[in-house]
Amino acid sequence: MQERRGVRGVKSASRTVALLELLAERGEQPSRLDQLAEDLGVPRSSMYQLLQTLVDSGWVRTDATGSLYGIGIRALLTGTGYLDGDRRIRVVRPYLDEASDALGETIHMARLDGRDVVYLATRESHEYLRTISRVGRRVPAHAGALGKALLAERADDELPLGEEPLTGLTENTHTDRGALLADLARVRERGYSIDREETVPGIAGFGFALHDGTPATDAISCSVPVARLTPEHETRIVSVMSDIRARIESRLPPVSGVPDWR
Repeated sequence: MQERRGVRGVKSASRTVALLELLAERGEQPSRLDQLAEDLGVPRSSMYQLLQTLVDSGWVRTDATGSLYGIGIRALLTGTGYLDGDRRIRVVRPYLDEASDALGETIHMARLDGRDVVYLATRESHEYLRTISRVGRRVPAHAGALGKALLAERADDELPLGEEPLTGLTENTHTDRGALLADLARVRERGYSIDREETVPGIAGFGFALHDGTPATDAISCSVPVARLTPEHETRIVSVMSDIRARIESRLPPVSGVPDWR
């Protein structure tokens, strides 16, 4: 069991977190008791007791037969509390609306979490819908504009990528570390990242790190179908998003009495 700051983890708490994360990852796909016990390496009897406790408290839901399990509504309430309790997100939201109105494209805010970025806010384009860009979605940081904008804020030897092979989401995703490092160097030089169908086929993205801390943890981006991405439109996207970033950053310095969450 991992230790942090000299404190040994609590086994039951670790199991609970692992179970909730597994159920959340599976989404609409329900799980059975035996499957969960095997996947998490937990005795069947212990898993049953844990599930019943979480069902009673609303963190896990079960079907009419009591044999299938999925993530419960309490997870949604907690996630909403995270979003509502974060000052950065509250500051950024109106600017996402403004960028969306100005460009007519999909605008995102995301936060770096380990090797991934997590979507915190999204304004969908009226021209096309991308349900995969929902709030709470996780994407490998190396595989898109938001993540590359944040990775470029870090030195190459401090990138949170681990030793595992880089996952490819499309044929254009950087799976070679050398190619990724070369791309991050270009991001640092130009001041923003470009995703050429690296996350979703047919979609390009432009990512801008928010410099309210060192290194940056949050970024905003604009996504656009490549079929509509003319050189003129790309220039306008970069101009509008750069201006939006500057205005957000002017509002983000920590306020006295407000925690600077990291």
